[in-house]
Amino acid sequence: MEHITTPKIENVRMIDRYNSKNPTVGVLYLTATHLIFVDPDANKETWVLYMHIAGVEKLPLSTTGSPLLIRCKTFLSITFVIPKERECHDVYTTLMKLYQPVNIKNLYCFQYTTATKDLPKSAGWDYFKLENEFRRMRAPNDQWAPCVLNQNYELCDTYPQQLYVPVEASTAMLLGSSRFRSKGRLPVLTYLHSNRASICRCSQPLSGFSARCLEDEQMLEAIRRTNSNCGFMYVVDTRPRINAMANRAAGKGYENEANYENIKFQFLGIENIHTMRTSLQKVIECCEQKSPTMNSFLGALESSGWLKHIRSILDTSSFIANAVDKGISVVVHCSDGWDRTAQVCSLAALMLDPYYRTIKGFQALIEKDWLAFGHKFSDRCGHIQNDPKEVSPVFTQLLDCTWQLMQQRNDAFEFNERFLLILHDHVMSCQFGTFVGNCEKDRLDLRLAEKTFSLWGFMSNHLNEYINPLYRPEMDETIRPNLAPQCIKFWRGMYSRFESGIHPREPLDDLLIASKDHSTSLDDHVQLLTRRINSFKNMISKSAKRLQGNKYVDNRGIEVNDNRYNYDKRLSELSCADDDHPLKTSNFSFSNLATTEYNENNVDVAAVTDEINSVAIDWKPLRSVPNCPSCSIPFDQITKKQNHCWKCGEVFCSRCIDKTAALPGHESGNPVPVCRNCFREVQQVSP
Repeated sequence: MEHITTPKIENVRMIDRYNSKNPTVGVLYLTATHLIFVDPDANKETWVLYMHIAGVEKLPLSTTGSPLLIRCKTFLSITFVIPKERECHDVYTTLMKLYQPVNIKNLYCFQYTTATKDLPKSAGWDYFKLENEFRRMRAPNDQWAPCVLNQNYELCDTYPQQLYVPVEASTAMLLGSSRFRSKGRLPVLTYLHSNRASICRCSQPLSGFSARCLEDEQMLEAIRRTNSNCGFMYVVDTRPRINAMANRAAGKGYENEANYENIKFQFLGIENIHTMRTSLQKVIECCEQKSPTMNSFLGALESSGWLKHIRSILDTSSFIANAVDKGISVVVHCSDGWDRTAQVCSLAALMLDPYYRTIKGFQALIEKDWLAFGHKFSDRCGHIQNDPKEVSPVFTQLLDCTWQLMQQRNDAFEFNERFLLILHDHVMSCQFGTFVGNCEKDRLDLRLAEKTFSLWGFMSNHLNEYINPLYRPEMDETIRPNLAPQCIKFWRGMYSRFESGIHPREPLDDLLIASKDHSTSLDDHVQLLTRRINSFKNMISKSAKRLQGNKYVDNRGIEVNDNRYNYDKRLSELSCADDDHPLKTSNFSFSNLATTEYNENNVDVAAVTDEINSVAIDWKPLRSVPNCPSCSIPFDQITKKQNHCWKCGEVFCSRCIDKTAALPGHESGNPVPVCRNCFREVQQVSP
């Protein structure tokens, strides 16, 4: 808080670039963690987390004040016009100090606490163990063994402690190969397929123009021999050949084919982090056009090259997956082995293994290929002040490629688009310690598991928000994406997420889930009503027998049981009775008689009424609710899931429908989501 000189500014105008003629006027607050704009007239709040800010820019003075443009890593672009230039400068100075700390220990995750008791700090940190993941892939075995040389990160400080290498790899081979590879990142196992073919990852060799390493050559041969089903192996260099050749001048480069036997080399042309950073900046500029036309938008998108880069990553991943599926092992590297290598190794495994297409499996894939084997999250995501040239959307591209696969094979993934977006936002937010640091050793040194919350623990409490209703678990075959140019799509839900009017008012996934839940509720209610109706039928049948009196013979000599005759007879008997007869009262009626019969059969009329009224027959359509009626938070249709209360049928945000209760109108008695007001009614708890 010591950096905040002006915590509150009134009469601030928030400009929507699609409605610049009607800006919103409100109050701007600067808190310890968020920038908050409050519109009192619309009862609406806009929250911007400091850690989500990518850049702050002071625009030229206008007649209404000093504009301040804020661009976020979540692709939100927002402009505040502050009446006084001095106040605008104070806000600018404060944001520059807060959105990118100098010290990693000043990140949001070290200050974040949760108000909910159902999320302990330890939750999620023990969900994944690297040895368990390799055991699932049936390693170690007769070909692959754990390596103990990296227990103290002495072999490679950016690799995990637990490494798996060929059984025949000697200590000398491992040490020699590590010295010959950039950053010490020697070839190690990352994925083992059921047909014994494997994917190994490493960094570029320090070969220069003529250097060679016998231990490294022996290491690759040992990897090839782990797969007896094929006589050769691929080495995939994910870089364009010209980039790899340029690195030779710096003493690095690529393998000399003459020195490695039974190996086929492939260059597959994914550009470096600097090209990707520039490309994404052009995508942002494309999406920020004030009045885009078809030509201007499509032209800007094409000139950014973004979709071309996404396709090249998918193409390389598909090549690796197809090779492994055919029984051919692959060794993958780029420059240092923690950007493009992580992308293609994880995407190839995603195509090959249906386990990684589940929520738990995708988390395990990220833990293995990105967190354990080292991706520079703090540098690439700009968590702290560092060289801006180190920032690059490497992980964003992984999520984009995953989304591309989901568009082609939606039934093969357990998770939905919201899962990817929440994951992206929290990688940037530093609210949780899961993605802080550049490697496993960094996270252990920072003691993140003790001091911060885990993103996986948080997401485990919201799994219902990430379920894909079209998922078919039996679809377990390898995914072979169609990489024709017309099949690569622009991800509007990510890059144009905050643009109003371009998204469906009812997302298909949410609509399907809501329809399924509504049908479940009604089916459960019908079962209870059916049981009630059957009990009423039995009760009426018994009551009818009790009301039946003596039969009489009509003029045709036929015995008749006439209810009217019985009623008149009973009424005549009642009128002749003494005044203290229990039925001879002023309020006698058939309805009272019916109630008496119900009570005799232990039926509580009030309880039946409560059962009928406790279940919402009609649910409010999602498209007609722009804001949560309880907290007024706006639904952006993508990251903010809309949830129905099963009792009243209204729509609320996840924060305001955090209760479950068993409804009297449901036969099963299972607890279902209800809003807070309905929860108090069901539990008979006063506000």
